[in-house]
Amino acid sequence: MSTYEPARPERDTGHALPPGAGAPVTPPDSTVLRTGALSWLLPRRSLLLASCLAPVLLAVVCLAVLASSTGMSAGESLRGLFGAGDAASTMVVREFRLPRIVVGLLVGAALGVAGCLTQTLAGNRLATPDLVGVNEGATAAVVASVAGSTTGMLGAWWLGPLGAAGAAVLVVLCAGGAGAAGYRLLVTGIGVSTFVGAVSDLVMSRQNQATAGGVFLWTVGSLNGRDWAVGGPLLVILAVLLPFALAAGHRLQLLRFDDDTATALGADPRRVRALALAVAVGLAGVAVGVGGPIGFVALAAPVLAARLAGPTRVPVTGAALTGAFLVAAADALGRVVAPVEIPAGVVTSVLGGPFLLWVLLRQDRGRPSRKA
Repeated sequence: MSTYEPARPERDTGHALPPGAGAPVTPPDSTVLRTGALSWLLPRRSLLLASCLAPVLLAVVCLAVLASSTGMSAGESLRGLFGAGDAASTMVVREFRLPRIVVGLLVGAALGVAGCLTQTLAGNRLATPDLVGVNEGATAAVVASVAGSTTGMLGAWWLGPLGAAGAAVLVVLCAGGAGAAGYRLLVTGIGVSTFVGAVSDLVMSRQNQATAGGVFLWTVGSLNGRDWAVGGPLLVILAVLLPFALAAGHRLQLLRFDDDTATALGADPRRVRALALAVAVGLAGVAVGVGGPIGFVALAAPVLAARLAGPTRVPVTGAALTGAFLVAAADALGRVVAPVEIPAGVVTSVLGGPFLLWVLLRQDRGRPSRKA
């Protein structure tokens, strides 16, 4: 990474000092604000990304409010939003559609941040909650809670974080610790994910048709039926965990060096990894518990945010905004592209397959070729 080199002051001997000696080094993408003894390092590119994503996200929310799978016109949706329409349209927009949009934004933000932390922790773009078993653990816990039920109702969303935590512990133990090499963590996670997913399928296959049908819709990633009852707790959990995610992201930048260098710079690698993993598992677990395993958001959101924010930082905020955009857009798109509503997880999976190939091809091109 190139840095600004100030003018080299001369000694009495006439020899120049080393580049940058005697002057503070500021990252080229940042601005330092000082007030007395306090100072803040503001990343300009990250702030620009957030300021650009915010209006885009607002536009997607407005379009999602107007998107309808029941044939309601845009004018009827607007009148229902402001309470000027008939009772039916007002109820549909305010009691069903608006809470669903808010929950989608929160779920997307949680998945984006979780993916950002796990990718940075493992040093591999493919090491996301989707692929390392965390999402499958959350899914299995919720699916197991409906075993034997005859109502077809989905299990409690708060079981998601518990299942995610259990799967994460299993992956870390099998991989040899949270600091294991990225490929080892990824391969172990895929194995655990496959096993846990098979257990979930076995449980579903033993249920009656009503229960299996209701749970299946959720297991592909759906926001259908989600309201303020789950949106409120999800908002509280995000408000608690996001500050820890920002702190973990700041410290994870130091772990791009080796552990000895990171320790010399004031970071405790073991604590940083434990904090990042715990926050990522909590966010992914609650997101899956509420919205189901919406695929590829945790993979795509951090990659896109990093491309926009630059490679020098861990884009926690950008990943949250990008993830919220992806889920809200996928949910709105699924309500208008077909006569029958398509779950958000199906839309993200269809779009995520080509994106995954793009990530893999870029990784292969970035590797130096080996000659025999």
